Amino acid sequence: MKNILYLFAAFLFFGTIVWSCQEEVPELGTLYVPSNLGVSVEIQSDGSGLVNFQASATDALNYHFYFGNSPSEDPFVSSDGKASNFYKKTGTNDYLVKIVAFGAGGVSSSITEEITVFVDFEVPSEIIKALTNNGSKEWYWKQDVSGHLGVGPQLNDAGEVVSDPTYYAAAPNEKEGLCLYEDVLTFTDNGDGTFGYTLENQGNTFFHTDEIQDAIGEPGPGYDACYPYDTSGNKDVLFSPTDSGVNPSTGINMEFTNGGFMSYYLNSSSYEIMSITDTEMKVRVIQKRNGLAWYHIFTSEKTASPDPEFTDLVWQDEFDTDGAPADANWNYDIGTGSNGWGNFEEQYYTDRPENVIVADGVLKITARKENFSGKGYTSARLKTQDKFDFTYGRVDVKAKVAGGGGTWPAIWMLGSSITTVGWPKCGEMDIMEYVGNKPGYVQSAIHTPSSSGATVNVKSTTIENETTEFHVYSVIWSEEQISFLIDDQRFYTYKPAEQNDSTWPFDAPQFLILNVAMGGNLGGAIDPNFTESTMEIDYVRVYQ
Repeated sequence: MKNILYLFAAFLFFGTIVWSCQEEVPELGTLYVPSNLGVSVEIQSDGSGLVNFQASATDALNYHFYFGNSPSEDPFVSSDGKASNFYKKTGTNDYLVKIVAFGAGGVSSSITEEITVFVDFEVPSEIIKALTNNGSKEWYWKQDVSGHLGVGPQLNDAGEVVSDPTYYAAAPNEKEGLCLYEDVLTFTDNGDGTFGYTLENQGNTFFHTDEIQDAIGEPGPGYDACYPYDTSGNKDVLFSPTDSGVNPSTGINMEFTNGGFMSYYLNSSSYEIMSITDTEMKVRVIQKRNGLAWYHIFTSEKTASPDPEFTDLVWQDEFDTDGAPADANWNYDIGTGSNGWGNFEEQYYTDRPENVIVADGVLKITARKENFSGKGYTSARLKTQDKFDFTYGRVDVKAKVAGGGGTWPAIWMLGSSITTVGWPKCGEMDIMEYVGNKPGYVQSAIHTPSSSGATVNVKSTTIENETTEFHVYSVIWSEEQISFLIDDQRFYTYKPAEQNDSTWPFDAPQFLILNVAMGGNLGGAIDPNFTESTMEIDYVRVYQ
């Protein structure tokens, strides 16, 4: 009986709480879908491209305007139904404008209007010539001048327009070693009144830290950084007049379609041309997220690469004596290693003359399709471990790479400490890696404890006749940076200080490795018709 009374009391208490909560829930009321939605359109007849809209609907709280500029445009939100838009494409063009009226509770109705807009705006011919050379023209960061990248407010405390990067201005070459300076911006005059733009970023884009999460889908490191990002494909360039009040300014604005941007990712596609000559262009872009004004300076004359000079030849092999490679210089890795040398490679490495020999003044490393010791392919891997290593300097290797689907020739270095600390703590520098399944490209890479295996510290570049002609593959290694070159043209530099890399292992001796692998993680699928392929090396030279 006592338990029953307790239960009854608890029921009454609970019921009181529920009833009290129910009494506090307000009624939502009747939801009315906005009706009688209409819009009046006023198209300016002066050729400016300005169109004014006035939408109205019964029971509407606000209106979302989609002006038809692009499929992915964000809506313009208006509480009173008024909106304006500048259409920037020159000539007579049709646009579908969608207006959505929202009522209480998010209910909505919409209409679509087709409008025809005439824009009689012509970009001054001198700007087009400077930008495109009336054809196609490449632009690069003018990295050797102060303020080539900078930021400041749009207005000062007095409400006046600011034209300088008062918050921050990059020092000359400050971003050296990052992916930023490697970008190539190409503007093209199509000859029919339209203009194109491409950004070649070698697969990596330099991001403003606040934009990384939305663009990449992962949290940023808290500072600006390079991430793989696809910028391929031609973008259209739309020009329009601007009266931002910036001085100096050409009064011309460039807007790129399909999310195009000028190298540094700020999630904006609209740039005001402050000034332009045949060799220099200054632009200003407003970052939507915070309203800050960013400044970029570009040049049509690529800036020379600052690298230390190493001129004393301290070690070399010219491969002048026929037969086996010089025993004083080289030894071999034999067999299949662990898990195909850590990469699931398909070859068995030997020191047989069928796979490695010096003849006609060159070292020849040949990968062959043959059954040998349980593997279907043979090849060779030479190294100077325990015979020659060095710290800091320049390496030049003149080589003609092996080709064919599945081949993976490489010229690289490992830290001599690998036997005590292991990989990747010892550090690895890939001077040249080539993948036969991807002809026309070579890559260089850095492997450290902070980024190994599928490292982010990698860059590829295009090359011609790599399997039929000799090219010189080089690395310049100093205390501050590691630069990679092909035929003395530098295409990638790595600086640990600018990557916030605390795992820099490249302050100790490294030894050289030459090999041709088959298949594996990077080599990929092997062509079933492959029989053999040879990497030829004319010389290896080390300077300090």
